[in-house]
Amino acid sequence: MFDLFREISQTIKNNRSRTILTGLAVAWGIFMLIVLLGAARGVVNNFNDFSSDSSVNYINIWSGYTSLPYKGYRDGRRIRMKDSDMDEIKGEVKAATDASISATASGFNINGPKDYISGGFNAVYPGAQRSERLKMKEGRFINTRDLEELRRSIVLHTDNAELLFGSSEKALGNQVRAMGLSWKVVGIYSHRWRKDSYVPYATYKSITGGDGKVDEMNIKIGGITTEEEALATEKEIREVLARRHEFDPADENAVWIWNQFANYLSQGQAIVYLNLAVWVIGILTLLTGIVGVSNIMFVSVRERVHEIGIRRAIGAKPRSIIMQILTESVVITTLFGYIGIVSGMALLQVLSKVLTDELGFSNPTVDITIALEVTVALIAAGALAGLFPALKATKVKPVEALHDE
Repeated sequence: MFDLFREISQTIKNNRSRTILTGLAVAWGIFMLIVLLGAARGVVNNFNDFSSDSSVNYINIWSGYTSLPYKGYRDGRRIRMKDSDMDEIKGEVKAATDASISATASGFNINGPKDYISGGFNAVYPGAQRSERLKMKEGRFINTRDLEELRRSIVLHTDNAELLFGSSEKALGNQVRAMGLSWKVVGIYSHRWRKDSYVPYATYKSITGGDGKVDEMNIKIGGITTEEEALATEKEIREVLARRHEFDPADENAVWIWNQFANYLSQGQAIVYLNLAVWVIGILTLLTGIVGVSNIMFVSVRERVHEIGIRRAIGAKPRSIIMQILTESVVITTLFGYIGIVSGMALLQVLSKVLTDELGFSNPTVDITIALEVTVALIAAGALAGLFPALKATKVKPVEALHDE
């Protein structure tokens, strides 16, 4: 073992500049691989967080404007969905297991003891919590009894609760005023970008005597597993609405649809390709350093022709010479590779503090499994770099080696 390290030290000393430059290439390749893997992991974590926030098997629909003429109607006609569409879709679309609707009530303030917020609120069904991925921090969301008993319940965003009451804890259970009535704060939620306030749809409709027109509908789907099935379900929903509101089923602007489930499946496939691409790019970058290490080992073999010749003359087997050259190559590659690993992981730790979920990254770091995979890649790379120089060393003939000396 001591002789092995002595040989490695001698190789580095004899080719100091070349070894350092080549080692930096190896370190840079591993550094880039670690950073790319960490960035990919951040995207995957963000994707998984999005999926775990709520069920992703929803299709969201918004009212729109027609862009195609249909049965004597001109284009540009406003399409307003109705709450009765919800029951129709649940009855006709096989994959639709549940549905909820939302109507926007705007143009008034919500007043609290300390301040007020403008913009009104959204009148919803209980399913809105899952379809809009709202995380409850205090209390609860709108429930079925709120709808049945026409309760004046309201759910606030944490920022709005603090603005109106000073803190979320003080807001829960207290009253706010809106539309000339008192509403009880039953829940406080958080979300990355939403700050809407929510009340029961039935309560809002009874107060305003509304005509049942809604702005958004969320359809929960089940019993399907493929993107093709999700898109077929979306088409069925559009056809139901087209028949009820008399617009061309091919007119995608009449109602705007976001198929969360199809999007989830598509992104899942993209994540697989992303991980593959990261490994390919990282390994190709690492190959640059491997070529350099291989060149150094070729030079080392050429400089030690006399020594190898003597070892062959006294009975050294080709296997022992191959193992020596391969071990030297692996040690040099691993040494500088770990410099790249440490540097890459340090940068990822900094990025994990700076990057936020809103930028599409969540904890962009690598775990021990990735580190072990990179270690295996380093060992394989070092062995590959030393393979051809080692094979050349075994072809050294003792007589020719001593004659060259």
